[in-house]
Amino acid sequence: MRILMVEDEKYMAEAIAQVLKKNHYSVDLEYNGEDGLDCGISGIYDIIILDIMLPRIDGISVLKELRRNGIETPVILLTARGETEDKVRGLDSGADDYLAKPFHTDELLARLRALGRRKMELINDGILKYGDIELNPLTLMLRCENKEIKLTLKESQILELLIKRSNMITSKEIIIEKLWGYDTDAEDNHVEIHVSLLRKKLTLLESEVSIRTIRGAGYVLKTVKDGE
Repeated sequence: MRILMVEDEKYMAEAIAQVLKKNHYSVDLEYNGEDGLDCGISGIYDIIILDIMLPRIDGISVLKELRRNGIETPVILLTARGETEDKVRGLDSGADDYLAKPFHTDELLARLRALGRRKMELINDGILKYGDIELNPLTLMLRCENKEIKLTLKESQILELLIKRSNMITSKEIIIEKLWGYDTDAEDNHVEIHVSLLRKKLTLLESEVSIRTIRGAGYVLKTVKDGE
């Protein structure tokens, strides 16, 4: 699971990151709201830990902007102890949970596990749809009207990412970082091979959906109705 932590107290952020890494989480750190928003809006994170009091852009504004851009990544807000108003504003703005500082790392780990389970439950209940296709991330089955075909795990993960980011261009770098991990040896050609196989399967299903290459930028899903 990949986590983005946006916290301007660097010593605290780095200490928490070390604990999270020891518990097998991948963690990226940002120290101001502007950089945190840039990272969060990429859609590559599974959970975002977001402090309210941040330089440049405050945490509530970052959260609102993420939700306005269709980013549904679960967010844990870090609030000052006793600041009920901040908690209410955060939850009303789309936060999924909050922690009052100072907190024990065991409590943070428990909140992360709970959000991870909640996200899995949502996946279990949901079929991803785009155009005339339906993707079941659990069974790896891709359906188009009365036809269906089995995807490989990586094909399914790439298509899931493209569907969730259907209003944005997704670069090869984002795909690699999200699906293979930050420290992977995977290269662009790994993505190209899986995308090529996905295109062939979409053609076999006679789907109106295609994966378009935007030169120098990445991939985006389109339907016949979208045109060129």
